[in-house]
Amino acid sequence: MRDTPRPQGTVGDIRPGPPQLRPGRALAHTTGASGSESPHRSDSRPPQTPRGGRPADPDGRPGTTPPVPGRPTSFLWLFLALPALLFALITWQVAADGPLLRLDTRLSRALVHPDRFSELLADLGNFQVAVPVLVVVLVYVGLRARASGTDRWWLPPLAAAVLMALVPALIVPLKELIARGGTPAVPPGTGYYPSGHTATAMIAYGASTLLLLPWLRTSYARRELVVLCALLVAGVSFGLVRRGYHWPLDVVASWCLGTVLLGTLRLFLKRHTVDRKHVPTAQTGNN
Repeated sequence: MRDTPRPQGTVGDIRPGPPQLRPGRALAHTTGASGSESPHRSDSRPPQTPRGGRPADPDGRPGTTPPVPGRPTSFLWLFLALPALLFALITWQVAADGPLLRLDTRLSRALVHPDRFSELLADLGNFQVAVPVLVVVLVYVGLRARASGTDRWWLPPLAAAVLMALVPALIVPLKELIARGGTPAVPPGTGYYPSGHTATAMIAYGASTLLLLPWLRTSYARRELVVLCALLVAGVSFGLVRRGYHWPLDVVASWCLGTVLLGTLRLFLKRHTVDRKHVPTAQTGNN
């Protein structure tokens, strides 16, 4: 078959000026189409949607549709459920005098060796030592956030203070309810489960760390702060067991409870940071 020849223009059709728009031609590549002033769009939208103007994904990550890869919030809640279940298991064993207590007793006999160093470590979990550290951090973070013009600057310090107030509200009723006796190294009595010193140290030092992390400039400083917090909590826990103030299960139960509380605080602070950074861009019309 012969191809149908395309019509050729004559010499008289050549015009020295720029090509003229014909009716029905697309205006997608014309400058200023529909007032967009963009050579790549045929509507009035800007060339690229700013990251702050994109809708947040279901897990709170700003400007990502679909969500970027990462640990979703649902996974973090599942991670917090594990220490909660372990805390419930330990509490049941202690209350029912289960077989786990026999292992706890043997472990305590092997670890207890009272000395001055273990007593000093245990004292780091005292209310008079740990809580003032948290108060100083609360004031520092609050003043710095206010000076930087952060919206709702008072919210993170208030959340950490409320979390610290929850410790005696949770620990004291549990001590009365379980009424576990102490080790042979302490005077006879009850109310040793769970460990209040461990919970106080974990929440005070842990909440201080979570509040300070966003204000540290380098990853090295953040890592060192986390390590310092872990060493403080571990030192308090070791001192309590070594000195004989608490059974090992008393300390482990407070670890589980503290992990749930600190994990909840971390999720709250993360959400607060996302809300503060998510500032939608205003849509302006064409005059």
